[in-house]
Amino acid sequence: MKKHIPNAITCSHLFSGCLGIVFAFHGRLDFAAYAVFIAAFLDFLDGMAARLLKVHSEIGKQLDSLADMVSFGVLPAVIIYHLFYLPNIGSGSSVWWYSSAFFIAVFSALRLAKFNIDTRQTNSFIGLPTPSGAMLSASFPLILNQHNAFFTGLILNHWFLLTFIVINCWLLVAELPLLALKFKNLDFKENIYRYILVFFAVVCLVFFKFAAIPVIIFFYIILSIIQIRTTKNEVSSRN
Repeated sequence: MKKHIPNAITCSHLFSGCLGIVFAFHGRLDFAAYAVFIAAFLDFLDGMAARLLKVHSEIGKQLDSLADMVSFGVLPAVIIYHLFYLPNIGSGSSVWWYSSAFFIAVFSALRLAKFNIDTRQTNSFIGLPTPSGAMLSASFPLILNQHNAFFTGLILNHWFLLTFIVINCWLLVAELPLLALKFKNLDFKENIYRYILVFFAVVCLVFFKFAAIPVIIFFYIILSIIQIRTTKNEVSSRN
C-alpha cells in the first residue's frame, strides 16, 4: 500500500488544480489562488513521502509532471487571463492581449519537459520551477484583496500584466541555476541558503502577507545566484 501513498497525494494536487480552474471561471480568483498554494503544499508533500517511504517510480515521476502542468501551468494562466477582465487603468486591449496569458501554460509545459530529461537538475533547478511561477501569479488576486490602491492599480494595468507574462515565461526556460528546497538533512552549514530563504519568507509573510510573495521570489533568484557564485569560488580556490 505504501507505494501508492505519494501517487495519491499527487492526484490530490491535480484535483486541487482542477478545482482552482473551476473557481477562476466562476469569478472566485481568490479561491483559485488558494488552490495553487494547496497544490504547491501537496507537491512538496508527495516528494517528501516518496523519499521517506523509498518508493520512487517512473509512473510517479510522470504523474507529478502532469499534475504540475494543470496546477502550475494552466491554472496560473487562467488566473492571469481573468485579471485582464477586471476593471483596470489599461485601455485599448483586445482578446489577443488576454489570450497572451496562456503563454504561461505553454512555457510551463516546456519547462516541465526539459526538467524530465535534464540530468543537471538533480540537486538544483535550471530555470524558475513551475510552482514558484504559479505562486507568483496566484499572489496577485490575494494582493488585490488587501485593498492597497498602489498595488491594485499596478496589478490591473494591462501593460504590467503583459510584462509579467513575458518575464515569467522567460524565467521558466532560462538557463539560470536556482536553489532547490530539498532538505536531504538538517545540517545548518550544508543548508544555510535554504534556511536563509525560509527565514526571510516567514518574516516577509508575517509583515506583508501576500504582497510579500513577489519579493520572496525575487529574493529566491538573487540568493540562488549568490549561492552558485560562492560555490564556484570555493571550488576554484580548492583547485
